[in-house]
Amino acid sequence: MGALAGLLQASGHQVRGSDGPIYPPMSDQLLALGIDVAEGYAPENLDWQPDLVVVGNTCKKDNPEVAAAEEREFKLTSLPEVLGERLLADREPIVIAGTHGKTTTSSLMAHILITANRDPGVFVGGVPQNLGQGWRLGQGTEFVLEGDEYDSAFFDKTSKFLHYKPKYAVLTSVELDHVDIFSSMEEVRATFRKFVALLPPDGFLMVADSSPDAIAIASECPATVERYAVTHSKVDSEVPWTAKLESMLPSGRCRFDVFRYGEIYHRFEMLLSGRHNLENALACIGIADHIGVSKADIVSALASFSGVARRQTFRGIAQGVTIIEDYGHHPSAIALTLEGLQRRFSGRRLVAVYEPRTATSRRKTFQQEFAAAFANADELVVGGLYAPDNIAQEERFDPERLALDVHQDGTPATCIQDVDGIVRHVTASVRPGDVVVVFSTGAFEDIIDKLLTALGDAMVPAGRHHLAPIVALLDELSLDSHDLNEEKMSEFLALENENGLMGCVGLEVFGEDAVLRSLAVAPAGRGIGYGWMLADTIINLARFRGVKRLYLVTAAASDFFAAKHGFRIVDLSTAPAAVTESTTFSRRSESLVPMRLDL
Repeated sequence: MGALAGLLQASGHQVRGSDGPIYPPMSDQLLALGIDVAEGYAPENLDWQPDLVVVGNTCKKDNPEVAAAEEREFKLTSLPEVLGERLLADREPIVIAGTHGKTTTSSLMAHILITANRDPGVFVGGVPQNLGQGWRLGQGTEFVLEGDEYDSAFFDKTSKFLHYKPKYAVLTSVELDHVDIFSSMEEVRATFRKFVALLPPDGFLMVADSSPDAIAIASECPATVERYAVTHSKVDSEVPWTAKLESMLPSGRCRFDVFRYGEIYHRFEMLLSGRHNLENALACIGIADHIGVSKADIVSALASFSGVARRQTFRGIAQGVTIIEDYGHHPSAIALTLEGLQRRFSGRRLVAVYEPRTATSRRKTFQQEFAAAFANADELVVGGLYAPDNIAQEERFDPERLALDVHQDGTPATCIQDVDGIVRHVTASVRPGDVVVVFSTGAFEDIIDKLLTALGDAMVPAGRHHLAPIVALLDELSLDSHDLNEEKMSEFLALENENGLMGCVGLEVFGEDAVLRSLAVAPAGRGIGYGWMLADTIINLARFRGVKRLYLVTAAASDFFAAKHGFRIVDLSTAPAAVTESTTFSRRSESLVPMRLDL
């Protein structure tokens, strides 16, 4: 709904909204857009006399604003109907559908088209890191949409994606999910059959070879259909698109080869890991190739794709413990995410913290499957069931049973009902080098912020609220802050503790080259090692982003960067134009020493 608000505003409409409790990243997005959001529902929120009231699919008929809108005879519509009727005319929709991987795949598809300068429209349920928001109006031919099979509204029980008029599509998988609206697997299959039937004869569908139901459903599609598969051994020459993992790089990025009917197509690198993300990338490569995107643009886009907020998202490091956030809520997705994180953080202990929160995960449908899903964790902490009173007792998922089953299978596991108790348990059990991954589809009572605070001296991706203290710190140390704004904060790490901001560092990425900038430690934090911590963390993040050469300029710390991190003094004539023209280098004085680290 937040992404739709952004799209409608961009297309010239005045937009306001109402919601229950809202939280980042969407609350920050709406605030930045200047879209008024009333927290809570009330008839007076409609006093501004809107021409159209878009009702989210979580709203019921007795919602006070729904009742008020009907009483005042305002036109009601649903999110997908608005998209289909008002924003997809004269566009060629690329709809990414399937039980898993929709958000990541749609975000990557959009990034490929943006990299290729095709100016696509975009509608994604999450927040792509490269785009910074889940929507983009665009003026190009293509419009990328995340195609959700969930229902549209209380007055329209058809799946959302049936409104999207696909020209091209991806079908990632077909499994039982959303058991609050689909009573059986056959009902799930039926709605996906309707979806693939929407593609025109001159359309194109990519379907995952790993999903038998998806393959069967795709056979009924009137468009051209091509399968895609990931293999760890022999490449099948009869499968149109195959990806084979070549290696995991020291940075945690994966390098893989793509084959077209058994013949090598190209080699790619990306920072996403796990078999499921190789499949997601391969689906996008197939669509991009079909619509004429060059290999060079696809290679560049995959290498520079930063992922999606709340999908294996780095949230901070504290006391050597890395905190990752993931949206995982289905056992298949959680299993694949943990498998990918094992490869990405090879040799490190992986602690999973899980909140059963969605309509499906709060029901006992997948009680045993969740136990198997967490097998790749080294430790599991299960939180309490979210809003248990909304689920009948006999249908409820049992968090304590999950912990017991996992523990009996040999993985330390415990169920702790309250968030503060989880924080105490995790902070007492983790050690430097561990990775904590928090699985939740909601705010989870700000558990990640609480974990970072409890561990102490946390280095976190800077947010808009860090702008003022970072500028103040840089000004105090006579460092350049003239170009900083809220958007620039996405390039910074902030180190903070109970005393406030203790340090910061920035990273400007220009493909395989990057600039380390604005490394600063507050006077009160000198001598503790904060400078080394910040530099080491940003260097590792640069590696993860695929940076090959990291540049900086320094007045008096050349010995520190040389001895501690391996930088060497360089002649700027060897640096690329993007580096020398960056804010850091273009404004440097003659007294500043340029240095480079080859990663």
